[in-house]
Amino acid sequence: MRSLAAEILIAVPFVVGVAAFGGTAAASPDTLTDLLGPREIAVGEALRGAATGSTGVELNPSSIGLNRELVFEGGYGYRGADSASLVGVSACDSTNALPGCFFYDYAGENPQLGDMTLHRTTHVAGVSLSRMVVPRVLIGATGRYYDFSSDMAGDTSGSGTTFDLGATLRLTSSINFGFSGQNLYSTTRSPAFPRTLGGGFYARPVTPLALSFDARWRVEGPDRSARFGGGADLFLTGSDSQDGYSLRGGALHDNGLGATYLSAGLGFSSMSWGMDVAGRREVKGGDETLIIASMRVFGPRLPASGVE
Repeated sequence: MRSLAAEILIAVPFVVGVAAFGGTAAASPDTLTDLLGPREIAVGEALRGAATGSTGVELNPSSIGLNRELVFEGGYGYRGADSASLVGVSACDSTNALPGCFFYDYAGENPQLGDMTLHRTTHVAGVSLSRMVVPRVLIGATGRYYDFSSDMAGDTSGSGTTFDLGATLRLTSSINFGFSGQNLYSTTRSPAFPRTLGGGFYARPVTPLALSFDARWRVEGPDRSARFGGGADLFLTGSDSQDGYSLRGGALHDNGLGATYLSAGLGFSSMSWGMDVAGRREVKGGDETLIIASMRVFGPRLPASGVE
C-alpha cells in the first residue's frame, strides 16, 4: 500500500492542473494574502496563536520562538484567477536565544483586461525575530524591503521598507493567544502593504487535534474591511512515532470582498523533512482557486514547551 506521503506527491501535479481552470477575474494586489504558505491557508489563515517557522513571517513573528528547530523551506503556489505564481523561501532558527527567520517572497500576477494580459510583480525580503520577555509571553518583529511594479491602471509602482510587531501569550500548555500589527510603519505607503491589526486563538483540546480562529482588520484606506477565519489540524502518528501526517481544513470570510472560502490541506513531517500542500476555493462572491505546496528540510529539532 502506498504511504500517504507518496499519495500527496502524486496528487500535487494533478491538483495544480485543476487550479489552472479557476476563475479569470483580476485580483487586487495584496501581500497580506499573496505571501501566505500552505499551513496557514489550509486552516483559514488562522495561525496567529501558533505561527512557528516561516508562518510567523506573515502572521505573527513572536510565535517563531514557540518551538526549537532549524528549518529551511521553499514553496510554490498558483492562483487561477490572475495566473499568479507565488514563491517563498525561508531559513528559520529557533534553537538559539533570539529565534528568527530570513525570508524572500515573490508574487508574479498576470491579470486579464479584455484581450490584454497585464503584469504585476512583488519582491519581498527581510528578517523576523522573536524573544521571550517573561515566561509565557513572547514578542517579535519583522522588517522587510519590498519592490512592487505594475502596468495595471490605478496601481502605483514603488519600493520601501515596512515593519510588523507581534505578541504571543501562552495561557496554558494547550492554549495560546496571538496578536500582530502588520505594516505598522512604512517608509513608503503602498496599497499592496496596508496597515492591519489581527489576533488569534489556538488550542489543543486533545494532543492530536489543534483548533484555531483568527480575525484581521484593515485600519487605513477606503477599504477598512475585516477578515475572519478558522480551522482544525488533526495530526496522526505513523508506524514510526517520529513521523506524522496532518489533515487540515478551514473556512474564511472577507466582508470587504463579500467573499467566503473553503480550504483543505495535507502534510507529512518526519525528523528530517516535511511536505505540505493546501487548496482554497472561493464558494461565495467569486470563483478563485488557489493551490500551494512547500517542502521543509530540518536541522536540529529540540524538545520545547511550545507548539510542536
